[in-house]
Amino acid sequence: MGSGFLGKDGLKYQVFPMTPADLDRVVCIERLSFTHPWTMTQFLEELNRQPLARCLVSARGKGACGYVMAWLVVDELHITNLAVDPSVRGRGVARGLITTLIRNTRSEGAVWSALEVRESNLAARALYKGLGFTVLGSRKGYYPDGEDALVMGMEM
Repeated sequence: MGSGFLGKDGLKYQVFPMTPADLDRVVCIERLSFTHPWTMTQFLEELNRQPLARCLVSARGKGACGYVMAWLVVDELHITNLAVDPSVRGRGVARGLITTLIRNTRSEGAVWSALEVRESNLAARALYKGLGFTVLGSRKGYYPDGEDALVMGMEM
């Protein structure tokens, strides 16, 4: 079952559970977004991590324009991946995906959410802060290129 949100551009974006049919587009967005992108195999493994995986795509028209991947472990939501197609960045797609994910998992009993974000990713850090996440610490050399990750979390 899908839900949706109104983007900053005034357009309606739909949010649906990710399926294998979405993966070609998701992998394309991943490659456009990251220097060390996840592979098709990694996305398939995440989708198959039931009952832990919570994977959503956002779309307006044909195909995904963004996605979020997470695990729900007991009462903690751990966001593992989030990306938006560069052509629609700044329109509220990431915020809509995370807000939908939090709303859905809160109804499943989640009370806490956590994630890692590149220290240099100021746009993502601002997004997470605006959603209520705070910096809890860091993971030195977390990313393949040696960059540190900030660990952020929030009560839901």
